Amino acid sequence: MPRADDSRTEAVLDLGPLASAVRRSLNGDHPGETGTMLPPLVDHHVHLMIIGEDALADTAIAGFVDLGAPPDLVAARRHRGGLPRADFAGAFLTAPGGYPVGRTWAAPGSAREIAAEHGDGRSALPSAAETAVSEQHAFGASVIKVALNAAAGPVFDRATLDAIVASAHRLGLPVVAHVEGDGMARLAVDAGVDALAHTPFTEVVDDGLIARAVAIGQRWISTLYVAGYGEPTPDAERAADNLRRFAAAGGRVLYGTDLGNGDQPLGVNPAELALLASAGLDAAHLVAAITDPWPRRARAEGIATFVPGPPPATTHDLPEWLATACVVPTEDLELL
Repeated sequence: MPRADDSRTEAVLDLGPLASAVRRSLNGDHPGETGTMLPPLVDHHVHLMIIGEDALADTAIAGFVDLGAPPDLVAARRHRGGLPRADFAGAFLTAPGGYPVGRTWAAPGSAREIAAEHGDGRSALPSAAETAVSEQHAFGASVIKVALNAAAGPVFDRATLDAIVASAHRLGLPVVAHVEGDGMARLAVDAGVDALAHTPFTEVVDDGLIARAVAIGQRWISTLYVAGYGEPTPDAERAADNLRRFAAAGGRVLYGTDLGNGDQPLGVNPAELALLASAGLDAAHLVAAITDPWPRRARAEGIATFVPGPPPATTHDLPEWLATACVVPTEDLELL
């Protein structure tokens, strides 16, 4: 019979195939430290025009997707190397007078208004939609963002939205939509939008529409925290329920914080991860959500995420554990 003081190995979470046990190099500040290696961490929804261009430097976030900024900021940042790796949407494409036109937080040039499409599409001249998409691409955008916020002003009609999506796809760019207000999630699915910038929070997305979103491969960027800032508001409850059913149906969830919206930590936000776990994502799916390279196809090479110490035993403790992560060169880690 084992004695009461015998050491025992505690159970730890299964983090899935993306995680590996490693030891750090004997060189450096933490020689021989053991922990877990994960792919580079990505925040799929930030706003540098609010938080500042260098706000994510020296954090555990190795990549980010800026979902709304003036094109001159995009052009300036795209030529900088180093970490974190950046992808940009450029300006919000919106209907005349639509969201976020007039918002105090929206820097000049961060909203691009597009007139409604007219005609049969056979003109030799580019349409307003084609011109706006081409502008963002020329400035360095790798994704196109459209504003579908019926709660805050006019939105695109279906013909104009179709023209934007078609123009973006011809350039190989995915389209992400801010959806807010009744019917906006359906409009995005009907038009073949590739991703939602937020989990829908102002309307309940029915199971049939969720099934259609999953079938077309639509991704949902989480941003659960900013739906209630940690409080059980109706928006927060709707978002959590929508995401729970989307994930259960096989939908692809991307970790995103909408950094710049409210008071949030720079780097990994444990509160966002905790809400994802509460919405039903297990440890392996949480890791997949925060390491997905979207909109790129490949992860950054030569770097990895290192989380010191053994993985926690419960999903409840996973967010705070991940918040201790850092970016290290892959060559500094040895598989155990």
